[in-house]
Amino acid sequence: MESSLTHNYSTSPSDMLNQIFFIDDDEDIRVVVEQTLTLADINVRCFATAQECLSLVHENWHGVIVTDLHMPDMDGMTVFRKLNQLDSELPVILLTGHGDISTAIEAIRAGVYDYIEKPFTQTHFVEVIRRAVEKRSLTLENRALREEISAQGGPGPRILGNTPAIKQLRRLVQQVLDAPADILLQGETGGGKELIARFLHEHSIRQTCPFVAINCGALPEALIESELFGHIQGAFTGANKSRKGKFEYANGGTLFLDEIESMPVNLQVKLLRVLEERHVERLGTNELIPVDIRVIAATKDDLKKRSEEGSFRLDLYYRLNVVTINIPPLRDRKEDILLLFQHFSSIASARFGHEVIPLSLAQRQALLNHDWPGNVRELRNIAERYVLLGESGEFDINGWSTVSSNLMDSEKLSTKVEAYERALLEDALIRHQGRLKTVMDELGLARKTLYDKLKKYSLNRADYSL
Repeated sequence: MESSLTHNYSTSPSDMLNQIFFIDDDEDIRVVVEQTLTLADINVRCFATAQECLSLVHENWHGVIVTDLHMPDMDGMTVFRKLNQLDSELPVILLTGHGDISTAIEAIRAGVYDYIEKPFTQTHFVEVIRRAVEKRSLTLENRALREEISAQGGPGPRILGNTPAIKQLRRLVQQVLDAPADILLQGETGGGKELIARFLHEHSIRQTCPFVAINCGALPEALIESELFGHIQGAFTGANKSRKGKFEYANGGTLFLDEIESMPVNLQVKLLRVLEERHVERLGTNELIPVDIRVIAATKDDLKKRSEEGSFRLDLYYRLNVVTINIPPLRDRKEDILLLFQHFSSIASARFGHEVIPLSLAQRQALLNHDWPGNVRELRNIAERYVLLGESGEFDINGWSTVSSNLMDSEKLSTKVEAYERALLEDALIRHQGRLKTVMDELGLARKTLYDKLKKYSLNRADYSL
């Protein structure tokens, strides 16, 4: 899917079984519950007091709470209310006595998931917990899908990927979407800096106003000042009429300054003034024109190092460095490569009107083994060429067969098997667009087994629902 800044809450019921917290001040009951759940293959952690347990629970915690109703320091309903404030969808099960039925019913009305009356049978106890576990699993899965839709869905640029670095990137981007601060994007060439800049603009409150991009390294020094700040008629030879600069064109919206490290030092002073005062002066006049813009600068260099060398102003560096977003290179998130390739292939297929031919296992491993000096841009170009040329084309990344052969020779059997299994799963997810029921049927896997394997290989079905 995309390239893609989150939490991956999707999990299977089997994962959830390792997250049962049981609270009761009666040691005998704790022993019975621990034995019961352990025999049912459920890993439970028991607590004598609620305080011990509550300190370990957080929002989006993958688990279920079972608590006794009557306890000396904090009763079960107080535990529920505290947890409900943290996450209103977290299942809490109350353990009650026979005389507590009316209280238990009121608790259900207040939002408690269920209650278990003492004495209880082991079968009933385990059954209630399994239902709560399944509910929690579905809740977090739906929450993850909503987050993916928010972060990646809809028209415009998308930030695709499931690696921790990309999830962290998406989280940071979401946090600063509407922050009243300029942003510095740091990343290698081809890593997706403009995509991130466009995502920030198109998902912010400035989305209805212009997004203006300018590459500071692509313009001659003699023209960049006029391009940025504009000029009035007669300001210099050839200025036959007044002209707005990019700052004015971007008023109300976003100005993206790519390769900011290439900006001449004398213009860095004027840029700093605009960032601080939010006014521009066209060449040939002293008139101050107010601008309401967000500036997103991008660089592939270390601006701090450049400032120490004297080629970049230190005060401008600190002004831009209020919010810095580091974009990881593709070689550091190789688990996203096949997902991105599929995304770019799908786009190219629609654009060229050509069918996408599935990659062989050797081709997939060659993609994964490549160092990608050109990052996401290089991957996109290869995907487009692959779709355009099809079987008649020579699709070569440093030699498909050589790379994959060397890789296979050096790997242990377990690694080869895992790579093959992951490739099969991802291929099925791609072809069936993330529909797990279809994938289960095709691969002959039980639901629990499929969930376990998706978690093992960090595959999220939402990323394949194109």
